[in-house]
Amino acid sequence: MLDLVYGFLALPWFIYVAILLALPPVALLSVYYALHHLAPKPRAPFPSEKTYRTTTPDGTIVTRQLPCWYDTWLAERQHSERQQPELGKFHIPDPVTIEAPDVLVSVIVPAYNEEERIPQALEEMVDYLDTTFGRPGHPTSGKKGTPTFPGAHKRSLRGSPAPKVTGYEIIVVSDGSRDKTEDVVLEFSKRKGVHDVLRVVKLERNRGKGGAVTHGFRHARGDYVLFADADGASKFSDLGKLMESCEQVADGSHRGVAVGSRAHLVGSEAVVQRSALRNFLMRGFHFVLMILTPPATSRIKDTQCGFKLFSRAALPHIVPYMHAEGWIFDVEMLMLAESAPATPVFGSEGEVIGTEAGIRVAEVPIAWHEVDGSKMSLARDSLGMAIGLAVLRASWMMGVYRRRMT
Repeated sequence: MLDLVYGFLALPWFIYVAILLALPPVALLSVYYALHHLAPKPRAPFPSEKTYRTTTPDGTIVTRQLPCWYDTWLAERQHSERQQPELGKFHIPDPVTIEAPDVLVSVIVPAYNEEERIPQALEEMVDYLDTTFGRPGHPTSGKKGTPTFPGAHKRSLRGSPAPKVTGYEIIVVSDGSRDKTEDVVLEFSKRKGVHDVLRVVKLERNRGKGGAVTHGFRHARGDYVLFADADGASKFSDLGKLMESCEQVADGSHRGVAVGSRAHLVGSEAVVQRSALRNFLMRGFHFVLMILTPPATSRIKDTQCGFKLFSRAALPHIVPYMHAEGWIFDVEMLMLAESAPATPVFGSEGEVIGTEAGIRVAEVPIAWHEVDGSKMSLARDSLGMAIGLAVLRASWMMGVYRRRMT
């Protein structure tokens, strides 16, 4: 052993220099290949996960095929990439447009063993959506004359065309639930008469909250798409605030995101009554978030609130590139919005006066209350989120994840 040490020390100086110069690229290459194995890779959906169950007026439960804008988008995008091979594998083609909406609002509800909590949340959703938007194909309930909606005035001031659709849909994505979540939702559908408005999608195997939300977003038909937690902790009528804010930040291509925020509740009774461990872990996670995320995302005070709204035009820049299937998926959505390709900026007379990169995100204070029955393990999931965030950021920085589909 000593002979090896003495032999190494006797090497010429330029050998040491070569070793030192080789260490950084070897380390980077090692990290790159490690990320290829560690970084999350979403599984393809099973055939049954491309269908949904709903009720009919006569009380029967039927299974139907899920509409899927993502499948059409993916086929067109792959064709576009193959048409321009001379531009290289790092070239990102212009994104193709998404299919036109069929309803005004889609609500995606990820649910894992939520038979106890989801009925009250659905009750609040349906009451607000019926009153504000009406059922599909009908004028807005409770409002006479031309149908309107929160944010419609800001949209018209911007010169964006008014949506030609009305109504809403709710897609409950049961993430491998082992309780009676799906039965409870379908029974609610019968009782409230939301036939083919409330749809239940069953994932055969649990994917995690991020996987369930992404799956639902790929099949959303709305001009606005919201995901809302199944516990009903967020006041659902604050959707109106999100729509107003989404229109306020939307760009010339009508891309915009609005996220519900509980940051204003820090110091309130709802937060103070939490355990000291939970508050400590929450602050620690936000510190890590500020270090590891790009500027616009790091400025968002509450990235984890389960109440986020996306305009339909924003979806093709975010949903196809989602990888995180666990709790950290919210951050990936926001990072993808921030890094979205540039879009034209129009002047007052409709002329193009420049471009604007990224999709702007509005953070909107909402009413929120603690609901018992969370599936999150504080210590384990907080550590997992920190590790997941580091892996996510490194994967995008080192090119393991890319905005290409081929």
